Amino acid sequence: MAGSKIYRFDEVAKHDDAEDCWLIVSGKVYDVSSYMAEHPGGRDVLLSATGKDATVEFDNVGHSSSGRELMDNYCVGTIDSSTLPKDGDRVKPQQAPEGSADGTPEFVMRILQFIAPVMILGFAFVVRHFTK
Repeated sequence: MAGSKIYRFDEVAKHDDAEDCWLIVSGKVYDVSSYMAEHPGGRDVLLSATGKDATVEFDNVGHSSSGRELMDNYCVGTIDSSTLPKDGDRVKPQQAPEGSADGTPEFVMRILQFIAPVMILGFAFVVRHFTK
């Protein structure tokens, strides 16, 4: 492991953008800022893993053994586990509420998902009825 420093969660959580991105995986802290462009899943995947312990997300993806070995190059230390937030507090404060990427609330998206097909069917019915 490259780094032997022990970091507090609040220190790691400050590194949460594309130019300065740190992750917590399996009790270790990784500075992946220089790896953002090379990551096969894209930089958004890495950015979404900041501000929390990303161990579960990392394990669920099923990274290859070479991918796991590559992580050693980016390790800067370990996390003080006593400073990790409780499970319910792991969402970063700057994250948008659930909905689309542009911030449209989820209920508006559900309404549009229902209305749009109904309008298309209605339009098709009207066209067929008046073009006989």
